[in-house]
Amino acid sequence: MEQALIQGTDSGRKAMGHGTNFINTAHLSRVRLSLKRGNLFGHSPAKRRLLQTPLLQENAETQIDLLLRKQLTLYSVTPLFKFSYDRLQEYSRQLCFVIAAEKQKGLAVHTERDLKFKVTFTLISGLKASELDQAGVLIQVTAENAGPKVVWMGCFCSIGGGDMLDAAVENFTCFPLFLANGSESLSAIIGTWLQKTFDCSFSLLTISPLNLAWMAAMWTGYMTEHHKGAVELTFSVPGTSQPLDISYAIHAEDAKALWDSIHTTQQEVRQEQVDLFMDGLCCHFYRHFKIYLSATRLVKVSTPIASAHTAGKIKILQPRYLLEILALMTELAISKIL
Repeated sequence: MEQALIQGTDSGRKAMGHGTNFINTAHLSRVRLSLKRGNLFGHSPAKRRLLQTPLLQENAETQIDLLLRKQLTLYSVTPLFKFSYDRLQEYSRQLCFVIAAEKQKGLAVHTERDLKFKVTFTLISGLKASELDQAGVLIQVTAENAGPKVVWMGCFCSIGGGDMLDAAVENFTCFPLFLANGSESLSAIIGTWLQKTFDCSFSLLTISPLNLAWMAAMWTGYMTEHHKGAVELTFSVPGTSQPLDISYAIHAEDAKALWDSIHTTQQEVRQEQVDLFMDGLCCHFYRHFKIYLSATRLVKVSTPIASAHTAGKIKILQPRYLLEILALMTELAISKIL
C-alpha cells in the first residue's frame, strides 16, 4: 500500500527563498503559523461545501490549458482600483512598453535580453463557477523571435468569491487570487507594474499544513478508476541539523478506498472526516515504520488530480477539477486579505 522515503533536502528552503519580487518578503513573518504540540494539522473550518461546477466552455479550453501541468505560484491580491475589462488592449500595450524599457536599462530580464516581447491581456469567460464570479483575466508574455514562445503567464481569478464581490466598493474589482508561472525577472517587472497601476498589493499565498490535509482528502475524493498513480505526502522533520523530509506514497486506489469509507456526507466535507483520513494514514505509517508523523510538519501533497506545496506552489493536472481547485485557492486568498 505504501512506500516511504526519508531524505535530506534543501528544496523547502529554496522554495521559500525564490526571487519572485511581487512582495516584500518581510511580510511573510505575519502569516507564519504556530501549530499546537501533538496536532499535526492545527485548526480547520468545520466543513467545506463541494462545488457543483459547470463544464468548461469549449472556447476557454485552449486558454485554460495554459494553467495545467505547470508549477504555479499563488498570490492573494487586494481589490484592483479602476480596472476595466474594456481596457485590456491598453494594458497590453502599457506593460509591453514597460518591459521594453526595463530591457533597455540592462538591469532586468537578463536571460531574455535578445528577445522581442509581446504582451496580451485576455478575458477568460469560462473561468467562473457561477454568474456571481468575475471572469478571469490571463496575462501572457510571448517571445516572438523564439517560436513564438510564452515565457511568462499570470492569471487573475475569483471563483466562488461572491461574498467579497458583494462587499467591494465602487471603482474596485476583486480578483483575490493570482497565479504566475515564468521568469523571475519578468515577475518582478510585471508585479511592480500591476501594483502601481491598480493600487493593489500582492502577497505570497503560503499553504498551511491544515489546508494541505484538506487538499489531500478532497483531491483523493475526486479521483476515479481512471486516475492511476499514487497519493504522496511529504513531511518535514523539525530540529535536525540538515533539512530532512519523509515522503509517504500510497496507491491511489487504497487512498480512495479509505476516504470513501470515511466520507459519508453529500455535497460537503467535514473537519472530522479530514482528521480521520489523515489519522488513518499516519497510524498505518507508524505500524510499518515506527515513526510518529505527528512530530513532523506536512509540507507537500501530490495526487493524480493536483499537487500543492506549503511555499505557495500548486500544479493542476486534471482540467475536470480546475474550477474546484481554484475555488479552494480563492477561499484561502480571501481569508488572508480579510
